Amino acid sequence: MPQWFNTAGPCKADIHYMLPPLARLPQLDRLIEQQGYFVIHAPRQTGKTTAMMALAQQLTASGKYAAVMVSAEVGAPFPHDPGAAEAAMLGSWRDIAEDRLPKDLQPPAWPNAEPGQRLQAALRVWAKASRRPLVIFIDEIDALQDETLISLLRQLRSGYPNRPEGFPHALALIGVRDVRDYKVASGGSRRLNTSSPFNIKIKSLTLRNFTPAEVSQLYQQHTDKTGQVFEDDAIQRAFDLTQGQPWLVNALAKEIVEELVNDPTQPISLGHIETAKEILIQRRDTHLDSLANLLQADRVRAIIEPLLSGRELGDIPNDDRQFLVDLGLVVRHPAGGLTPANPIYREVLPRVLASGPQDSLPVIRPDW
Repeated sequence: MPQWFNTAGPCKADIHYMLPPLARLPQLDRLIEQQGYFVIHAPRQTGKTTAMMALAQQLTASGKYAAVMVSAEVGAPFPHDPGAAEAAMLGSWRDIAEDRLPKDLQPPAWPNAEPGQRLQAALRVWAKASRRPLVIFIDEIDALQDETLISLLRQLRSGYPNRPEGFPHALALIGVRDVRDYKVASGGSRRLNTSSPFNIKIKSLTLRNFTPAEVSQLYQQHTDKTGQVFEDDAIQRAFDLTQGQPWLVNALAKEIVEELVNDPTQPISLGHIETAKEILIQRRDTHLDSLANLLQADRVRAIIEPLLSGRELGDIPNDDRQFLVDLGLVVRHPAGGLTPANPIYREVLPRVLASGPQDSLPVIRPDW
């Protein structure tokens, strides 16, 4: 079956070029054995969902656990209605469990419970009915906001002391942000600012980017499949431009092999990488466009604008600086200070910031 470079959603081994999904994930065996509740956070399109789905499958296949990754995203339209969000999530969770778990590990009928208690009640009966310790990974957790988010976190904290017989043995929240930056609108704050009401977490972990060797390994899969070679300096340039950001690594290769060079006998050169980079920047595909949307936030612009212009950041709260690191927009330079996470972002960010003033300029007509 043909394979291709993936730039949309989780990777599937039968159709996508991909690296071993657990290679970049911190070792979680001990956390799970210790009945840990923890957080996995990393920028979008870095492989979190692919890795955690693979881990859940591996844990279940071991015969030791019943593990599944579910999503909170369907609850996002109901930030102020926990009951409606719970109903949407529980419907989705049942579908996922039926699709990904053997029949004897699937949950029983969800119990009747009051709004604001439904998730806790459902996880309780599932853990009690499961013949193996239950491990739950909740993806897209930071899609939830306000009362719905607080309600979910409180229900998890409330059930936590009853694990593993009466609540999941281990549980992870997966998203872009760490817990303190989950969005809430209570007490006049836009953020949770603390791990409470999820102060039961024992660790926050993240997912690293690809190394140069891993970029080479990924591109070699295409060569093995088609015979089309990526020249060494092209691979190195791809890493230099992306710093191993997985979506960008895949997007460069996809643009080249599917659009720029249709002849598999023609090698991929340094020039092809440079051309693909310009196309991605000009076209501002989904991933890059999401970065542009982030720049509309005042707390993001307050850091990015002085960063790009070489000015001092001033009195910027550490949480705001860490927020941009968590989003993958900036990294902490080994010599100190923040810098755009890679050269492509360095080009995209000022173009986006300048797009408003540019669009405001009058059009110079030829007859003027």
